[in-house]
Amino acid sequence: MHRPAEFQPVEAVVFDVGRVLVEWDMRLLFAKLIPEPERLDWFCANVVTEEWHFQHDVGRDLAEMVAERKAAFPGNDTLIDAYATRFLETIPGNVPGSHDIVRELAARDVPLFAITNFASPFWREYRATEPLFDLFGEIVVSGDEKLAKPDARIFDLAARRFGHRPSAMLFIDDNAANIASARDLGWQVHHFHGAEALRADLTERGLLG
Repeated sequence: MHRPAEFQPVEAVVFDVGRVLVEWDMRLLFAKLIPEPERLDWFCANVVTEEWHFQHDVGRDLAEMVAERKAAFPGNDTLIDAYATRFLETIPGNVPGSHDIVRELAARDVPLFAITNFASPFWREYRATEPLFDLFGEIVVSGDEKLAKPDARIFDLAARRFGHRPSAMLFIDDNAANIASARDLGWQVHHFHGAEALRADLTERGLLG
């Protein structure tokens, strides 16, 4: 009897990075720079937003983005510059438990890959600080490819790079749209809500003891 894709053996595990392996919150940076709560709320909702930042994840030029934003929101130049120069301060630490899972998978010789929506310069800056990614094979970075999740094309590109069929890979992401896109393309998926649930899933699949 043919088993559904979600019960097929997993040959490789593919991680998202932000909010699966590392915590990320742009508000943390600007809370250091804007003492007034109401102004902080306004700035994060209107000026340096996650939606605007996503343009950089897809490969838009940082200098162009910053200049455009300064023109649109005069009087905020220093704050907008901070986005460009202090991005690592939006990453406060690791998601609890996730790095342990990566190390345990690596110790069991499970092939590890990643697909991340991450701007190229910010990724290079962050990657240099985090040796965990030495345990990974290919890492597909949206800013390098000018493609971002949930676009099907980035999943297709990743499958070619990783060398495994989508149905033989488990993709882990916290974003429901990304999970839906991968599932539609035949990947096995885990919608991340914390390391404990991920560990239970991986154990059930026989990937962890």
